[in-house]
Amino acid sequence: MGGTEHLDIQREGATLVLTLNRPEAKNALSLPMLVGLYDGWLEADADDTIRSVVFTGAGDSFCAGMDLKALAGRSGGGEQYRDRLKADPDLHWKAMLRHHRPRKPVIAAVEGYCVAGGTEMLQGTDIRVAGESATFGLFEVKRGLFPIGGSTVRLQRQIPRTHALEMLLTGRPYTAREAAGIGLVGHVVPDGTALAKALEIAELINACGPLAVEAVKASVYETAEMTETEGLAAELKRGWPIFDTADAKEGARAFAEKRPPDFKRA
Repeated sequence: MGGTEHLDIQREGATLVLTLNRPEAKNALSLPMLVGLYDGWLEADADDTIRSVVFTGAGDSFCAGMDLKALAGRSGGGEQYRDRLKADPDLHWKAMLRHHRPRKPVIAAVEGYCVAGGTEMLQGTDIRVAGESATFGLFEVKRGLFPIGGSTVRLQRQIPRTHALEMLLTGRPYTAREAAGIGLVGHVVPDGTALAKALEIAELINACGPLAVEAVKASVYETAEMTETEGLAAELKRGWPIFDTADAKEGARAFAEKRPPDFKRA
């Protein structure tokens, strides 16, 4: 299990918990954080005993966006990671889920600030929980910048376009309740309980057939931009093989025997 000085990786049963750990800087993105984060996504993909990922931040914030000085290695540490970035110039986009989609479900647990790059990374997650006082927003235009982490493409596909454009063009902050109202997050919970709620959801996912879970997630994203006819054909291609797995047989036996299934991922 990896991690860096700015990214903690822990196991909670079958869930991998990735924690942005630079609370003194509101978890602004640094090179050590991005390297650790990308390694965490790869670990989740490679380890079949991991069935879900919870993505959160330490302290009172999720992520306040990019720290350009830290990314360049001029502050916040990072000199020892420059070779990683040089070897893979796309590493930061993969870490931020712009150019990488984990095959396991990713649940975001947000407290405090989740703005700029934080909101952009959020769009790469699958299920989202926010504390009551969380703040969201894409502030780039207020600074004369462009939200290049994927928001002009993804946001309009995840929430109604009128809300996406308002968020992108005004650069204003959104409360957790507003974010839930437009569909950016799915749960708003009391402050300090977002992680617990995310782990609760992860446990529900972990109790399901892992092959089925991964195939369902893959199908949802694969078919998102297809026509209905194309999507239904693609769904059958992914879905039918699941019925022949040991997971499916165990699920049927467990149902008949009125007991919880014991999925071994086969």
